[in-house]
Amino acid sequence: MSETATLTRSAQTTEHFDVLIVGAGISGVGGAYHLTQQCPDKSFVVLEAQDSFGGTWWTHRYPGIRSDSDLHTFGYRFKPWTSAPIATAAEIRSYMGEVIEENGLAPHIRYHHKISAARWSSQTNLWTIEATRTDTGESVWFTANFLWMCQGYYRHSVGYTPQWDGMDSFKGTIVHPQTWPEDLDYKGKKVVVIGSGATAATLVPAIAADVEHVTMLQRSPTYFRTGRNAIALAEELRALQIQEEWIHEIVRKKILFEQDVFTRRSFNEPEKVKQELLGAVRAELGPDYDVETHFTPSYRPWRQRIAFVPDADLFKGIASGKASVVTDEIERFTETGIQLKSGKALDADIIVTATGFHLNVLGDIAFTIDDEPLVFADTVTFRGMMFTGVPNMAWVFGYFRASWTLRSDLVADFVCRLLKHMDEKGAHRVMPALRPQDKDMPLLPWIDPENFNPGYIMRGMHLLPKRGDKPHWQHTQDYWAEKDEFPAIDLDDGTFVYG
Repeated sequence: MSETATLTRSAQTTEHFDVLIVGAGISGVGGAYHLTQQCPDKSFVVLEAQDSFGGTWWTHRYPGIRSDSDLHTFGYRFKPWTSAPIATAAEIRSYMGEVIEENGLAPHIRYHHKISAARWSSQTNLWTIEATRTDTGESVWFTANFLWMCQGYYRHSVGYTPQWDGMDSFKGTIVHPQTWPEDLDYKGKKVVVIGSGATAATLVPAIAADVEHVTMLQRSPTYFRTGRNAIALAEELRALQIQEEWIHEIVRKKILFEQDVFTRRSFNEPEKVKQELLGAVRAELGPDYDVETHFTPSYRPWRQRIAFVPDADLFKGIASGKASVVTDEIERFTETGIQLKSGKALDADIIVTATGFHLNVLGDIAFTIDDEPLVFADTVTFRGMMFTGVPNMAWVFGYFRASWTLRSDLVADFVCRLLKHMDEKGAHRVMPALRPQDKDMPLLPWIDPENFNPGYIMRGMHLLPKRGDKPHWQHTQDYWAEKDEFPAIDLDDGTFVYG
């Protein structure tokens, strides 16, 4: 740090907290709740770069934005979800707002705080956090005993858009869903949505009624599940006037059991699961629709995320003729649309690039450990939440095949238990380290591409920590195992080095 910066900082007040949480999204708000309940003696602050809470559900403003996980499991285990299982961003933020209000979390959250640097010192056993107030431009500093990274895994400021030839020549509007303009007028326009994931499947039916026509242009198909946006069991229990807390717990258990069965079937009998998924699509689009071309992926189910299409709205939009799917590759953009490699052309007034996002594992924060820059990819993960060589830090990375919040709750329980254990031992520092029996194990990429391989992970794999070949040293992506394993983690088995 320069002399000028040191003098400037000396004129400022550095606030200290026991725990500093990065991000006021679903994980950060949940983490704050668990601290108040399980570690009420700990002081903490939540730093959020945006001007409100919600994370994804605040920054993403495209039409129809909704969850692709059911809210009985995406919602917190401690607060019942009482509405339709697939919810809009506004409904999710309302739910989160209730959690903040009901538990007195608002005074702990600082909005407009963008963190630029996090520095660990083994001399003081503290993290020093440097941030900028985005509303005033002021630099602010914090110190914390423990850092809890809940900022998510992608860059909020800009989405991922491939660079195609001729993009500059297009006379219409190009927009990414992540930065959707509030004043974009798509009524009566010809719209092409590039992509086939959950965002495209949400956006297409949301705008179909208002546009002249919307085309979902995909390079290759994606699997979808469809059904009513309702849980029959929840409806029946409510009719019986069962308490909402009971309904929440019962429905969560039912959904998690069914998800577990479905996931295991996708590995054990992938062809049968594939035909079931395609059969549901055919039932909506009719026998004459070319499901083989447009909705039959080349990979087995669950190698990429399967989005749920509530009430089959995507397929109803296609069946109505207001929406269509084209499976082809882009040759180039033209003045009036897109030229495809097949020789066909798509006219468009608006092109939406629903092509994913940039993996951003540490929130664009410059980390140093005792003045040495942290190379995250050189670390080995402990259970996908702590890292060798990185003291007093936990990181939330949710599940690919289950709701994100399921894991954020498990990590929160672990962090609170670890903090209390450190107090009992009189320890000021903790980090995982490979045990003697782990020293010779092979170090592998964060996730096996044969297991799960979405584009954003493949593009950013080099940024992620390594995993070992033992469950101890990997993010197993298995909630149904981790829900029992996490509470049983032995904090004194030699994995954790205390100081």
